[in-house]
Amino acid sequence: MRPKNSSARERLDAVMLQTGLASAITLSEKLDVSVPTLHRILHERGDQIVRLGSTKQARFALRRVLRGKKTPIPIYLINASGQGTQVCILDLMAPAGSLLQLQPLGLPTDADYANGVWDGLPYPLYDMRPQGYLGRIFARQVAQYLDVPTDPERWSDDHIVDVLSRLGADTPGNLIVGDDAYTLWLQAVSTPFSSAIKEDEEAEYYPRLANKAVALIGIGSSAGGEFPKFTTQRELAGSNTPHVIVKFSGADDSTPLRRWSDLLVCEHLALQTLRTQTELLAANSRILMSEGRTFLEVERFDRWGQWGRLPLISLASLDAAFIAPGNADWPLVIKKLVSLGMGAKILVQEVLILWWFGRLIGNTDMHLGNLSFQLNQGADQAANLCLAPAYDMLPMLYAPLSGGEVPVREFIGALPLPQQTEAWQIAYTAAISF
Repeated sequence: MRPKNSSARERLDAVMLQTGLASAITLSEKLDVSVPTLHRILHERGDQIVRLGSTKQARFALRRVLRGKKTPIPIYLINASGQGTQVCILDLMAPAGSLLQLQPLGLPTDADYANGVWDGLPYPLYDMRPQGYLGRIFARQVAQYLDVPTDPERWSDDHIVDVLSRLGADTPGNLIVGDDAYTLWLQAVSTPFSSAIKEDEEAEYYPRLANKAVALIGIGSSAGGEFPKFTTQRELAGSNTPHVIVKFSGADDSTPLRRWSDLLVCEHLALQTLRTQTELLAANSRILMSEGRTFLEVERFDRWGQWGRLPLISLASLDAAFIAPGNADWPLVIKKLVSLGMGAKILVQEVLILWWFGRLIGNTDMHLGNLSFQLNQGADQAANLCLAPAYDMLPMLYAPLSGGEVPVREFIGALPLPQQTEAWQIAYTAAISF
């Protein structure tokens, strides 16, 4: 004789895959059992069931399998002092979507996502995934080992979570996903550190690191004008952290490579100008030259000291999560975010100044990934975004074409709308100084 309610137990997975996140009443009706019986069946499944809420309004979903496992994934936060704490749990739901409460992380959200339910992944994880030149290097190195595509742009949500939870010990921002990645971070912390490049030894080591990066992925800029780069640590008196990202030019003296070298110098000067001529923050940077290459060293502003970390959120991920993904200008997107209560009104003016500065120096590559935010520590949850230091600010109007040609281009300045005049005047004065 079959056990009582065995049919409901057998059909549970199929029904939950069909319904997704559903209430106990909905599931009990589809399985033709009472609500108390349903709760007993769900309880038997343990961690295989994702639960949202703890009252009669609770909803349930089947946990999605990731690499053969159905387990909750812990999220750790590393603070500015280098101390790690488990702050919340990521639940992957079947057939799609995820559950993660952002409130423990201090990250902004809106009414639609206040319950922590996401159609894909929570937006902070998209910022943590491998991206750009460094991301492609990483993906090529681990593709066979982790069974993921060599191009990180082709990774699924499950690819992203799997890679982050296994090897994501040094991603942008201050979060670590999963026990394995956190264990790697603990191993790094417990290992005596002695490999930072000594001050005045960059000229010896940076060319070696550039050659290694070139060997892994090839020289030249991407279609979007991306510079090759590497990450490292160096000792420098007065710096906030030893962690740096280093962009570099080619090593020959051809016209296009000289232009890329000039643009690296321009980026350094633009950041320096923003720091000295406006009240905006900009990444600390240095220009070094060695063995025919120009190096732009940019200090990471999501790191503090040797082990401390700070949050970092791109405008691109915020736009995708809370607005309509698209190609809107920075000021338009940030104005919408502020209207949702995610930042103070001053953000609109600050972003407008930075945007106009970019336009007035010929920066034609101000996409949403080139603007980021940090958090006002201790600020009200409803308005805690603050503008991160400026980066990737340079006159890309003058970049060589993908084939290497360096065309003559004319810069045409733009005038502001009346309500933008104050921001434009600040940006104009800084742009003239640049």
